[in-house]
Amino acid sequence: LLGQPPHQATTASLLVVGIAAVVGAIAHGRAGRVRLKAGAVFGGLGIAGSCAGSRASAAVPGDVLLAGFGVLMLAVAAVMIARRSEQGPGRRGTARRAGPRHAMVVAAAATGVGLITGFFGVGGGFVVVPALVLVLGFDMPTAAGTSLVVIAVNSAAALAVRAGHGSLALDWPLIGVFTGAAVTGVLAGGGLAGRISPQRLSAAFTVLIIIVAGYTLARSLPRLA
Repeated sequence: LLGQPPHQATTASLLVVGIAAVVGAIAHGRAGRVRLKAGAVFGGLGIAGSCAGSRASAAVPGDVLLAGFGVLMLAVAAVMIARRSEQGPGRRGTARRAGPRHAMVVAAAATGVGLITGFFGVGGGFVVVPALVLVLGFDMPTAAGTSLVVIAVNSAAALAVRAGHGSLALDWPLIGVFTGAAVTGVLAGGGLAGRISPQRLSAAFTVLIIIVAGYTLARSLPRLA
């Protein structure tokens, strides 16, 4: 929307969403919608992927980066729709049983989320929430709150890698405005999360993903033709 180069925008977004995630996690935690230990472990497992994704992102053309992000969002939306169809109306997520196989799935999912966070610079929110719902069986309000802990950890790791490569030539006034707006939004969203049913929250989240994917692909694909 503001015409920033994709690589600069992805770096700036890590900073914005990281700060907003910390503030949001505190607010959700006070409302009992954060599983801090699970979020910290999931985020910690994703640090290696986040660092690798940050390094790989620098070698990819900006329009390819945006197009890949759009395709990823459509895939996430498809998974969320499929899960909703399988569960049917009125059913809530249930926690998954612990075990070696489950631990491997969690580690793989966390690494994948970290990789996406570093590569696309999106904080991983669009992928963290579905991962917590599908892999750990969280309901949507708990997944939304806990995802902020994961986002904060992964964003900090990815930002540290980019800082080490001199990728912090940013528009700081713009970032300040966006961060203030994001913090305001995350606090307002946290208040709404406790008032909306998990089923409606899941449906709204899926629609949002599709809208973001459509807009991103509409902007990036014509430039690749």
